[in-house]
Amino acid sequence: MTRPGFVYIMANRKNGATYLGVTSDLVQRAYQHRETLVEGHSKDNDCKRLVWFEAHDDIQDARAREWQMKKWKRAWKVKRIEERNPEWRDLWFEIVK
Repeated sequence: MTRPGFVYIMANRKNGATYLGVTSDLVQRAYQHRETLVEGHSKDNDCKRLVWFEAHDDIQDARAREWQMKKWKRAWKVKRIEERNPEWRDLWFEIVK
């Protein structure tokens, strides 16, 4: 049996610093970023705003997608965010309904 996964991008503001990650529990992981419980780049750059995510049926597919996207230029990631979230609003409130 496979478990689902998510690729996600956190940001500190529109066109600001971003963090790309993968998780099996998007709500929990976004909460950890929001509360600065995650050490490293996201905490150092205040990336607390969930601005983009993509759901996958299998966590392994999500990991493969994350690796693919980590090789992308920043402009490509920004374009991906702005296709669905042009204002870079925090999607946290949409996932915790």
